[in-house]
Amino acid sequence: MHQIIRWGIMGLGKIAHKFAEGLAFVPDSRLVAVASRSPEKAAAFAQKFAVEYFYATYEAMLENSELDVIYIATPHSLHHQNTLQCLEKGIAVLCEKPFAMNLAQVKAMTALAKQKKVFLMEALWTRFLPSFEKVRQMIQSDEIGNIRLIQADFGFKAPFDPNARLFNKSLGGGSLLDVGIYPVFLALSLLGKPAQILATAQIGSTGVDESCGILFKYETGALAVLSSSLVAQQSVEAHIFGDKASIHMSKPFHAPQTKLSRIEQPASEQFIEITQEGNGYNYEAAEVGNCLRAEQLESHAMPHSLSLELMEVLDKIRAEAGIFYELE
Repeated sequence: MHQIIRWGIMGLGKIAHKFAEGLAFVPDSRLVAVASRSPEKAAAFAQKFAVEYFYATYEAMLENSELDVIYIATPHSLHHQNTLQCLEKGIAVLCEKPFAMNLAQVKAMTALAKQKKVFLMEALWTRFLPSFEKVRQMIQSDEIGNIRLIQADFGFKAPFDPNARLFNKSLGGGSLLDVGIYPVFLALSLLGKPAQILATAQIGSTGVDESCGILFKYETGALAVLSSSLVAQQSVEAHIFGDKASIHMSKPFHAPQTKLSRIEQPASEQFIEITQEGNGYNYEAAEVGNCLRAEQLESHAMPHSLSLELMEVLDKIRAEAGIFYELE
C-alpha cells in the first residue's frame, strides 16, 4: 500500500464537503477524485478542493486506477449498491452511516468485502472522536460505576420538502436512520445489545418517521431512553447515569464540539479537558489510512460485527415502530 492514501468521494452533498475538509488534517492522505451525478457539482467541488479528477457518473470514477479508497456519501438508499460497485472493482470503501438500509444488505456488503479481500468500514465518525473514546475509558475504569440509565436524543426542525433527502422515502429518509442512529449507537457501544426493544414513531405525510421514541431494556436492569426527530429541536445531549456518578455529554453529543463532565453530587460538576483537532472527520479517515497501510480488511475499532449488530438493532426498532421502505 502506498504511504500516501489516495481518496475518492462518491456523492458530493454537505457531508462530502465536511469530509474533504477533514482530510486536510490527515497526514499522507490526498483527495484525487470525486464523482456526482451532476457534472456542475462535480466540477465545482473539484475546483474548491483542488481535485485532479472529477466525474459525472460514479461508474466512471471506478475506472480510475489511482484510487486506494472511496468515501461513499450518497443517499442512504444507494449505500448498498455503491459499496458493492466499489468492492467489485477491488477498491476499499468507507461508507457513510447508515451502512445500508437493512441487515440483509449489510450482510451482503461484508460478505463481498471478505470474498474480494477488500477493506470495508462504516463511517460512523463518533466512534473515533477523542471525546467518545474518553467516555469509553471512564466507564471501563469504573469512574461512574455500573450504568443504570442512558438518556440521549437527536432532533432538529428541518424545513419540510417532500422531495428532499430527509423526507423522501425512496432515498431512505426519516429521523431514525439519519440522526436516531447516534443515540442508538451510543447505547449499543456502552451497554451492548438490549434484551428488549420498545419503539414507536410518528409517520409523516411522505411515509417517513418524523419522530421516533425508543426504549432499550437490559438484563442487568439498565435502561436506555432514546429519541430522534426531524420536526422538533431536541437537546442533542447524552446523560450516562452510573451507580457512582454520571457523565454529561453536552450538545452536540455525537460531534467533536461536545463538552464532557462527570457529576458525582447534584451540586458538583467536574469538566473534563479533551484535546481534538480538525473537524472530526479526520479521525475516521486516519483510521482507514492506518488500516490500509497495515493491510487490514476491517477496523478493530469499527469492525464488521459492530456494523452488523447496529443494523440488526435498527431493523428491530423499525419493525417495532412500523417504519418500512418500499425498496425492501
